[in-house]
Amino acid sequence: MKLTKLSLIATLAISSAFAGGDIAPVEPVVEAPVVACGAKEGTTISGKLTGYYITDDSLPADDMFGDQSQLAFAATLDVSHAFTNWLTANFSAVGYLNTLNQDTWGYFEGEKKGAYFNTANLTATYEDTTLVAGRQLLDTPMIQGYDWLLAQGSFEAYTLMNSSIENVTLVGSYITKHRANNSGEFANSFDGDNYTIGAAYDNKTLSGSVWYYNVDTADYSQVYADLGYDFGTFKIEGQYVDTDAGTDTSAFGIMASASIAGFDLSAAYNNLSDGATAYVGWNGLYTNQWNLTVADQHDGEDLDAFKVSAATTIMDISAELSYADYDKGNETDLILGYDFSDTVDAGVVYTNTKANLTGASSVDQLEVYANYKF
Repeated sequence: MKLTKLSLIATLAISSAFAGGDIAPVEPVVEAPVVACGAKEGTTISGKLTGYYITDDSLPADDMFGDQSQLAFAATLDVSHAFTNWLTANFSAVGYLNTLNQDTWGYFEGEKKGAYFNTANLTATYEDTTLVAGRQLLDTPMIQGYDWLLAQGSFEAYTLMNSSIENVTLVGSYITKHRANNSGEFANSFDGDNYTIGAAYDNKTLSGSVWYYNVDTADYSQVYADLGYDFGTFKIEGQYVDTDAGTDTSAFGIMASASIAGFDLSAAYNNLSDGATAYVGWNGLYTNQWNLTVADQHDGEDLDAFKVSAATTIMDISAELSYADYDKGNETDLILGYDFSDTVDAGVVYTNTKANLTGASSVDQLEVYANYKF
C-alpha cells in the first residue's frame, strides 16, 4: 500500500471530493485537490491509466514468478462539474481488467473485469464551511481509505468541515458505508451510528489534533490525540489512542524525523497495551509498513514496535528503505519511484514480511506499477 504521512489539515474533507488516486512510492505531500467551489461554472475532466503487477514466493512449491502473480490494468476518470460558485458535483469512475489467473492473489477488485464509482458526491461551500455528501475519501487518523493496487478505499458519508479559526480545522463525518480497498463495488453497509468528530491545529511549528470515533458497526468507541513540534532541524511527534470495545485497550507512539545531507530520516516507536487497536480501512500509527499495520500485531501480550526509515532521491529516482519490528513479526520495505514526465510515472516495491502469527514464515513480495495521467 501507499503509506501516506497524514497532514491533518490538507487531507480532510476537501480531499474527499475527488478520488485520490496516485500510487506514490515515497510519502508525498498530500494537497487538497482544486475543486470548482469559488470558480466559474463548468466541467473539468482528468484521469489516469494504471498497470499493476504483483507477485510473491508464498507458495512452497513455487518461486517468485510462479502462478501466484497477478497483472491488472485500470482506467480512472475524474469529473467535476460546478453548478454554481458554491456547489460542485464530483465523480470518479474506475474500470479494470485482470489478465492472469486468480490463484493466490485472486482477481483485483474481486472480479476478472468490472467498473464502479469510487466517489460520487456533492460538495457545497459557504465562506469557511464545506459539506461533502455522498461517496468520498476520508483521511482521519483511525478511519481512512487504504490506498493500494488500483484504487483507494472510500466511504459513503456526510462530512462537514470548518476553518473559521486561524490554523484550526473542525471536522465531523457521519459514515454509512465503506468500500474497502480492492473489494469492488460498495457492499459493506454500516449498522447503527458511525461517526467521527475532530479538531486539528497547525501553525507550521506546532501541530496537534483530537478525534472521537463512534463505530457501532464494530461495537467500539475511541479517542485519538496527537501532538508535534517542528524545531526546524528535526521534528518530534507523539500520539495516543484509547479504544473501548467492552474492555479498554490503548496505544501510544513517538516519532522523531530530520533531513540530513539529502536524506529524510525517521525513527518511531509504538506500544500496544491490553489488545489490538481498532480502525476502519487503515490508520495513522507511526510504525505501520507497506503490508503490515502495528494495530493488528497484538497477540495477548503488550507489544513494543520499532521502525526506522531513510528516504532520498538519486538521479531523479526516489528511494525509501524502512524496517519495522513487531516483537514476533517484522517487515523490510524498499520503495523506488521515477517520474518519466509530468504525465508518466512508475514504481517498484520490494517487501520482506513476517507476520506476527504462529508458524508464519517470511514472504518476499514484488510490485511494479506505472501510471499515465491525462
